Amino acid sequence: MDLHVRYEGDDDPDKCTARKLARFDLAELHRSDRATPYGVVLNPHAERALSPADAEVAEQNALVALDCSWESAEEKMFSLPGEHRALPYLVAANPVNFGRPMRLTTVEAFAAALAILGDPDHAEQVMAKFTWGETFLDLNEEPLRRYADCEDSAEIVAVQQEYLDRE
Repeated sequence: MDLHVRYEGDDDPDKCTARKLARFDLAELHRSDRATPYGVVLNPHAERALSPADAEVAEQNALVALDCSWESAEEKMFSLPGEHRALPYLVAANPVNFGRPMRLTTVEAFAAALAILGDPDHAEQVMAKFTWGETFLDLNEEPLRRYADCEDSAEIVAVQQEYLDRE
């Protein structure tokens, strides 16, 4: 799956996981909505959860994430073309938000999406560039496996609810 990032450039460049992915030619950065390709857009405000049913669209087009600071994430409009999907409940392993649910970096979002969409090797490849990358996959091993076994968004939401009920 081709990874593309709508890059805002408003966060700390030294901590930006999208820029690091681009340096290793693992993702392509785009500075405008128009330049960003159509695909499955990882959008935390989407009405549908990402599921294995979205794999075909992502494989044929792209997997797209928006990279911006968490402070401005709520304000950003998701006007990107594509099928917008929210990631289910997962826990961050990045140094800034370690242990916090749903505060994922761009690379964590990509790795989670890749695992859910049936490409765990690609998920491991992108996380391997980060010292804490394996920790993310270990922390979320069970939910990622369970989400990948789901058929559709409704099943993902049901599994997610089990994790939310534990909170």
